[in-house]
Amino acid sequence: MIAVAENVSLVETPAPPRRYRAMLLFGAPGSGKGTMGKALGAIPGFYHCACGEVFRNLDLSSELGREFLKYSSQGLLVPDDITISLWKEAIDGMVAARRFVPDHDLLVLDGIPRDEAQAYMMDEYITVERVFHLHCSNTEKMAERLKRRALKENRLDDASDEVIHRRWKIYEEESRPVLEHYGSDKVELVDALGSPVQVLHDLLGRLLVARLA
Repeated sequence: MIAVAENVSLVETPAPPRRYRAMLLFGAPGSGKGTMGKALGAIPGFYHCACGEVFRNLDLSSELGREFLKYSSQGLLVPDDITISLWKEAIDGMVAARRFVPDHDLLVLDGIPRDEAQAYMMDEYITVERVFHLHCSNTEKMAERLKRRALKENRLDDASDEVIHRRWKIYEEESRPVLEHYGSDKVELVDALGSPVQVLHDLLGRLLVARLA
């Protein structure tokens, strides 16, 4: 006769959330993160997700959308927990639609995590394989990039030197500490002064070396 243990719960323990393999594109405004993200996203095996695109494509009638609007409409920073929830909802939606296939695609992120608090929160959802720190020593060139983008997207307020320098200051104070969160063994410094083709070639070469290591 087989004894049956008493008080054994028949309720299955929920599986932990899936952690997506990811690489981060990191750098100050104007360093070319968006350009590199789009270029990588066009290559099979990569899926690019920019935080700005998540916000721009947001359903403002949803509960999270209304929460986002409550802050953004007042010109306030959206709290970290809402930002991460919006990002996770968008990524899970891409998985459901088979636009992002985690078993085959490496997730390429830019613009998120924005600060160290977000980095800690996202540790639950992503496994960061590499952080590519796009560094541009020529601030004049970075400013020119930002001004061209502002004109192209009809965001004339973002084309002023005052706004650009304020964004750089925020990056240094809030975003740069994210690099320390991931550690020097995962962070690679990339010279972002070259042409987009040169920078992309450098990134792909480093990724190949990392995969073969």
